[in-house]
Amino acid sequence: MPEPRTALNAARRAADLAALAGGEVVDLLVVGGGVTGAGVALDAAARGLSVALLEAQDLAHGTSRWSSKLVHGGLRYLAKGDVGLVRESAVERGVLMTTTAPHLTRALPQLIPLHRPTTGRDAALTLSGLLAGDALRRSAGTPSALLPRPRRVSAPEALALVPGLRRDGLRGGLLSFDGQLVDDARLVVALARTAAGLGARVLTRARVTALTGTGAAVTDALTDSPFEVRARAVVNATGVWAGTLVDEVTLRPSRGTHLVLDARAAGLTGSALMVPISLGRYALLLPQPDGRAYLGLTDEPVDGPIPDVPTVPQSDVDLLLDVAGSALATPLRRADVLGSFAGLRPLLPATGRSADLSRHHAVLTSRGGVITVVGGKLTTYRRMAADAVDRAIAHAGLNAGPSTTATLPLVGAAPRTVLSTLDAPGHLVERYGTEAPVVHALGELDPDLAAPIAHRTTAAEVVWAVRNEGALTAADVLERRTRLALVPADAEAAAPAVTSLVDRALAGLTSAV
Repeated sequence: MPEPRTALNAARRAADLAALAGGEVVDLLVVGGGVTGAGVALDAAARGLSVALLEAQDLAHGTSRWSSKLVHGGLRYLAKGDVGLVRESAVERGVLMTTTAPHLTRALPQLIPLHRPTTGRDAALTLSGLLAGDALRRSAGTPSALLPRPRRVSAPEALALVPGLRRDGLRGGLLSFDGQLVDDARLVVALARTAAGLGARVLTRARVTALTGTGAAVTDALTDSPFEVRARAVVNATGVWAGTLVDEVTLRPSRGTHLVLDARAAGLTGSALMVPISLGRYALLLPQPDGRAYLGLTDEPVDGPIPDVPTVPQSDVDLLLDVAGSALATPLRRADVLGSFAGLRPLLPATGRSADLSRHHAVLTSRGGVITVVGGKLTTYRRMAADAVDRAIAHAGLNAGPSTTATLPLVGAAPRTVLSTLDAPGHLVERYGTEAPVVHALGELDPDLAAPIAHRTTAAEVVWAVRNEGALTAADVLERRTRLALVPADAEAAAPAVTSLVDRALAGLTSAV
């Protein structure tokens, strides 16, 4: 079976490394393989620029895999009067859900319960905010067939939507709709693969040790060999680590913690639960397509060195369980927590609490000519990327036109009417889109690859990850391509089989391809 042009794997990595280390000069060097860096690489490649993307570890290794998995319209920012940011979020949400990645997104019903002592005034104010957000949804061109208009529901309707709700004092609820990603790490991989299909050179395990406006000193982490990459323009998209490469960049990281639960234990079906903390702020209980649920989020400032993988403090666990439990008939306990994760947001400094830090992004140019893109949020990655590339083009005098990514589908994308007709299991379609039949066919060709190894993940998916999605280790598969590692028990059960499959695929011994 021939590899698609979008395939990322060890062989392609070796070829790209040889070209760059051999002296190839690219128009744009992008440092950072998260959603912003991958978005920058795609935006530039789509404009016809030659591009190299360097990531110190793996695609989506940092903050991009620790999000709430939402593509949201920014109701919280509307409550603060930031109409511009909400408008930008609504536009980008619409692009993602209708054009860029319909296969990786879905509409998510969200219920705000109205328990006593919530006043009628507070409910009316909240509904007004939801309706204002819906007006921005309409102005962004996102159809109501995809994201219906918000409305007030009765207590019986609220209980039908979220059966686990506490019944006493329940006077109904407010139902709205937002966007949800099937998986944030898969979005990053799709961006990188789409960029690769347009000619971008994508190197993971390539750690930048020094950065200038015309290139970088790099170490190949697989061989510990140094090399240099030369470029006409350089974008630093390393998120919370941006200041380690450009001294002039100052950020105020904020930690967001999520807990992984069994959706049934939380009394969820297909609707999310938004538990009010204060006007415009909520704890979110988010059902996932795989039967799990994520409970988040906290928003705490972080001082000191930036860890490779943030840890979850017990105080965050207790706070989230208490807040969510206040709206549920059966309070959540520590024993209900199957896993947890925390991410650090690269926010711009501002006064006040971390929850009030700016979610706007900024594109900064250092004295040495390095362009750094910081701030923002996952939903607006495409706008951030376009702004960064615009700056790079102007700074270096590159020959390229305007951004085209608003109309560029990612690998696997197709209209929902097409996705619904694909000959593959639904859980594969929502992860691989139009490539799902090919992934499914691997198991049909080799029955050993059809068997699940843990929580619906099959051996065929592991092989596909190595052959086409840039996975180089078992950890890449467990932690980012399948997300089994979000529940440690699942990862432990799957690790032996995944390790064996990755080794065989890397050695070219599997009979599946």
